[in-house]
Amino acid sequence: MASIRKADYYSMKVSQRPGAGAMLLGVMKKAGVNLLAFTGFPEGGGAQVDFIPENGAKFRSAAKKAGLRVSKRKTVFLVRGDDRVGALTGILGRLAKARINLIALDAVTAGKRRYGAIFWVKKKDLGRASRLLGAR
Repeated sequence: MASIRKADYYSMKVSQRPGAGAMLLGVMKKAGVNLLAFTGFPEGGGAQVDFIPENGAKFRSAAKKAGLRVSKRKTVFLVRGDDRVGALTGILGRLAKARINLIALDAVTAGKRRYGAIFWVKKKDLGRASRLLGAR
């Protein structure tokens, strides 16, 4: 059985040069900010990175102190569960049946037969997706 919850996330644009992500992670490590997830992708000649911190206030404080220009708080869904063939099909099937489209999804196995995933839906669908999936 998977657990699904809403989590805060923050995004920012960075240059796509070697070490940009390592620098950001170093800033968070130095400030003692635990990240539940960190993801990035190319965006218009640079990159967008998304931080999903365990503690939003601590993250915002560290980002401000480091002079990082991060977005306002937004919402993402965080999934954790036992890994098996088709582990996400039930969740994604329920969203599809309700005609809720995903903006993006990242999933990975975590070893010891565990997996994790993060996914985004449009802001207008957050409440409906939360209720449908029992996410708090």
